[in-house]
Amino acid sequence: MGANPPKRDLALPGALDRVARPAFAIGVVALLVCAGAAYTGGAEQFYRSYLVGFVFWNGLALGCLAVLGLQYLTGGAWGVAIRRLLESGTRTLPLMALLFLPIAFGLRNLYEWSHADAVAKDQLLQRKALYLNAPFFLARAGFYFTLWLSIAWLLNRWSTKQDSGVEGATRRLQLTGAAGLVVYALTVTFASIDWVMSLEPHWFSTMYGVIFMVSQALGALALMVAALVLVSRHRPLADFVTPAHLHDLGKMLFAFVMVWSYVSFSQYLIVWSGNLPEEIPWYLARFRGGWGWVGFVVLVGQFLLPFLLLISRTANRNPCILITAAALVVAVRFVDVLWLILPAFSGARFTIHWMNLAVPMGIGGLWLAVFAVELKKRPLLPFNDPEFVEAVAHGRH
Repeated sequence: MGANPPKRDLALPGALDRVARPAFAIGVVALLVCAGAAYTGGAEQFYRSYLVGFVFWNGLALGCLAVLGLQYLTGGAWGVAIRRLLESGTRTLPLMALLFLPIAFGLRNLYEWSHADAVAKDQLLQRKALYLNAPFFLARAGFYFTLWLSIAWLLNRWSTKQDSGVEGATRRLQLTGAAGLVVYALTVTFASIDWVMSLEPHWFSTMYGVIFMVSQALGALALMVAALVLVSRHRPLADFVTPAHLHDLGKMLFAFVMVWSYVSFSQYLIVWSGNLPEEIPWYLARFRGGWGWVGFVVLVGQFLLPFLLLISRTANRNPCILITAAALVVAVRFVDVLWLILPAFSGARFTIHWMNLAVPMGIGGLWLAVFAVELKKRPLLPFNDPEFVEAVAHGRH
């Protein structure tokens, strides 16, 4: 290799404790305050805000699962530096499965199709009732989480076996990653239809699931890149991460930004060119009454600025610029979720309730606490991965 490998220090327990404890406290307090507001008459607003927070944070966990599967499938040194971060992100899925329960209890506050009187007056809802009904909706959600948790468990299990030097573990990781991506694509497509598109059951888009998949992977990769820059100040990553590794991840992030822009514009172009009365109201509600400015923020913050920040090779190798671009993408991903969900309830009238921010903050506090705790459990580098030696050598070039 021409250089000594990083020492096998365990992952910064003290620094992660300083993240986990306040994040957990903030999460619990925020959710308790919002639950109190819901109990005193704000239940409808609570569930709407809760859906925003759940979709955003669950999307980051699923995005980690997708990027991890992609890394195992394609190989290469680019994923070695963020492997443990991605694995820790997938291990937040049990938390998200538990946090789905409030949505199950709040169906009537969220979905028009859950009201028998609304279905009785609407022929389209009657035709969709075989799919859009509460028992089948909840059964599908249970099925999705069962598959996601199973894939995450297998990837983490065989990664542990790989660390122990078990023969064939790497091949099993590749096979699980490939199969997991197929399962992920199918389940996320249907989950996006169930949880978000069905808020407006008269509207549909064949690109919707693709946009959600790309958005989740983009948000997760951006979060992991930002986290890597932060934890790479400590050993063992301080001995491993070099500008070459950051450059590779910056290029990956740039690629996902471009793919997100392509699929999002493709959906808009299809709807615009078709100009059908059952399709255009979805965009009209998001272009009027102040929501158009929110969409503009999404366009600038999730495409234009990251494009300008990441297009330069020098910028990709600069930790300050890279973490700025990554943090911007994560923040605007949340704005994008607001833009997708809230107009379904407010129409073209722009409104932001304090719970739209407080509930996602509460869920996020719990998510970050679990993420930090899980990150402490294993060394930050997969020393027995076949790509590790290449990754060390690549970083020295």
